[in-house]
Amino acid sequence: MSEADGQKPVDKPPTPPLMTSRIFLVIIDESPELKIALRYACKRAAKTGGRVAMAYVMEPADYQEWVGVSNLIRDEARQQAEAIMQKMAGEVHKLSGNFPILFFREGERQDEVMKLIDEEPTISILVLGASTGPKGPGPLISALTGKAMSKLRIPITIVPGNLTEADVENIA
Repeated sequence: MSEADGQKPVDKPPTPPLMTSRIFLVIIDESPELKIALRYACKRAAKTGGRVAMAYVMEPADYQEWVGVSNLIRDEARQQAEAIMQKMAGEVHKLSGNFPILFFREGERQDEVMKLIDEEPTISILVLGASTGPKGPGPLISALTGKAMSKLRIPITIVPGNLTEADVENIA
């Protein structure tokens, strides 16, 4: 329709602002519960049009008096972290259809996770796998669900480490 046709044009409703996709952050480590947490994040991201982000936090080397040794340990840790992240990135792509966003940090795990969440406004959910062992859910979950919880700006999804792949398919 146009004014030339003798009809008034219909105003279109304003286009809503583009929604940014939800980013599911998973902290990568070598725990057995990591795989189930990563699978959950991938499935949720795929179903909601979101993406997975992975963060690997390297603990600082404590060889201050031996700078050469400290640098060597840091380099080896970085190479190991990159290899683990590369392997996990392939898994994320297979499960979610997208390559993940990768973050590497060095420092105390809880502090670096909190800083990353504060610095990256696109991160919308933290997904952690809980250990089912007798020592509790894990140090990061214990820390973040304790006093640090009041400082978080996003929700945490805690995935029980004893879930099966079929369980994740049913709930994600």
